[in-house]
Amino acid sequence: MAPQNMMAQPPATLLPEDTEARKYLDDHSPEDTVRNYPWFCAAWARLAKNANEADEDVAAYAYARTGYHRGLDQLRRSGWKGHGPIPWDHKPNRGFLKSLYQLSRAAAAIGEADEAARCAQLLRDSDPAAADALT
Repeated sequence: MAPQNMMAQPPATLLPEDTEARKYLDDHSPEDTVRNYPWFCAAWARLAKNANEADEDVAAYAYARTGYHRGLDQLRRSGWKGHGPIPWDHKPNRGFLKSLYQLSRAAAAIGEADEAARCAQLLRDSDPAAADALT
């Protein structure tokens, strides 16, 4: 029998719904979305993805880092203590998780291998399903 982890795991962190910002992003560019909803991680993640795909690694890094930090602020306000699950299946969490993934990609592209690895590990630790879906 495999040993069980007897330490209590922190509860999953669920970011608040973001219906208005999500709808805006669906109908507008990510640039316009961050002008109107600068806290909305999904728009920053989209900007980073677009920049990564255009081989604009420095811009991708800046966009992804912004989304990541905006997400950290929101996670902390939601009770996150720096560890514990951030479920991929809770759609409002996806903007942060996508920003984290894009940050890992962009960090690798600019030669920040340690940061790329840390971000990839945090993504997997947050929710393996997120890492599987994004990589």
